[in-house]
Amino acid sequence: MEKIVDREVAWRVFAHEFNRSNLYISEGSERAPNYIVTPTGVKCNRLFIVGVVTEVENISHDNNLWKARIADPTGVFTLYAGQYQPEAAIFLSELKVPSYVAVVGKARKYEPEEGSVYVSVRPEEINTADEKQRDRWVLDTAERTLERIGIIEDALSSGASGNDLKEFLRKKNINTVLADGAVLAIEHYRNMDKILD
Repeated sequence: MEKIVDREVAWRVFAHEFNRSNLYISEGSERAPNYIVTPTGVKCNRLFIVGVVTEVENISHDNNLWKARIADPTGVFTLYAGQYQPEAAIFLSELKVPSYVAVVGKARKYEPEEGSVYVSVRPEEINTADEKQRDRWVLDTAERTLERIGIIEDALSSGASGNDLKEFLRKKNINTVLADGAVLAIEHYRNMDKILD
């Protein structure tokens, strides 16, 4: 009997929050998932995005690496698809700009020098979408973001930290992954009040 592997949650995060994220963690071995932790505590390995492709560019000499920019109401996600994402690369190469798309992809970071972190998305699946789907995504993402902001505000007002804070959040029935992410975000990001505003 085959073992079914659980997939990581594909989080809904706005571009503004994702692009401000500079905390990157790896959980052990080379094959273990890597995470980008956002200011509202999303510990994301995968994202779900719906937005408008505003630009597509072939950035390699041998036609196998495509860069796209996907806009939401808060900013722009950067997407890269190459030889390891052939279907996404073909999709982007044939796409008319501007177009609505829905993407499930892996969160990636690039750190050219210490303290300088750039994030991007590597698509696992990309499909055409429409304005109604984008509007629904914006509403759902706003609701999820407000929920996470509430969790971070509760955590900050508790005065707890570390394991005490994790326990505080778990007693409030906060999802374990989100509770862990919230603790990491609070420990890492400075001026959290300004960030949440």
